Amino acid sequence: MPRILGVDIPNNKTLYAALTSIYGVGFSTSRKIIQKAFFNEIKPLNKLSKKEKGELDKVLRMRVKDLTKDNLSTISQTILNLQNNEEKYIYHEFLFEGDLRKKVSDNIKNLVEINCYVGIRHKRGLPVRGQRTRTNARTRKGPRKTVANKKIESK
Repeated sequence: MPRILGVDIPNNKTLYAALTSIYGVGFSTSRKIIQKAFFNEIKPLNKLSKKEKGELDKVLRMRVKDLTKDNLSTISQTILNLQNNEEKYIYHEFLFEGDLRKKVSDNIKNLVEINCYVGIRHKRGLPVRGQRTRTNARTRKGPRKTVANKKIESK
């Protein structure tokens, strides 16, 4: 099993399916990455040459560029241009594995810190997006905690 971004990728699956074992890469993202790196070739991972594996690793290791103060004023323009500039979107705007996990946890910590409704729900371990909690939400709340009835004394 080859390792890409610190993740063991299964050999027997096609490249499209194998890349989805990386956290943050779904089926459509893996297709976009392969189209840019391999010119639409569909191969099992064990049939790739070392050069192709190196190219794939290089594409996946590209990171989001840090925004400077000059870039902060043009963020709205950048967001509008994302649809037109597909290559920049594919190569520089995706986060994978550790970077993505860190960003998600930082976002949750920020929500908890500012005490917004979503942050409070995270802190209490309850569903965040408006689901009912009276009868369901066992995944989020954990196993039932049974409360015993009081014993009635007999005369």
